[in-house]
Amino acid sequence: MMLLSAVAFIQDEKFFSSAPKEIQAVIKPRPEELFPGARAIGWTLFILSLLMSAGVVVTAIGDGVRNGFTFGQFFLRFFIITTVYKLCDMLLIDNFLLLKFGFFQYYYPETAQVMKNRKYGFNIRSQLLKLLVIFPAVSALLAWICTLF
Repeated sequence: MMLLSAVAFIQDEKFFSSAPKEIQAVIKPRPEELFPGARAIGWTLFILSLLMSAGVVVTAIGDGVRNGFTFGQFFLRFFIITTVYKLCDMLLIDNFLLLKFGFFQYYYPETAQVMKNRKYGFNIRSQLLKLLVIFPAVSALLAWICTLF
């Protein structure tokens, strides 16, 4: 929902800071809304998706505290949540939606030529760093914080 709101409705290139530099270089600013109220719809969807993400974290923490989770149980819960999130991001969004389906290129046709021969979506090194290092570390930190209560 965040991708849909940012790309299709809000259309602000600041949201594409994680895109490769060659794609950022060709994106043209969109001063005009796609249609009247598009940005309002986009920001509403974006905020709603942030609230849903926060809801997942609050529910995961609240349920774990209520059930007396150990560090390992909290860690496993957060690790599964972040791993599923990142794998969906890498496989479904980057690979299917951006490369195979051409969602981004539909709204930003100037990027089609740059993305034409890509075998993988955006920043594989950064994606793997998050999946293998950052998210497990964040999961451990959250698990440790949750066990303090």
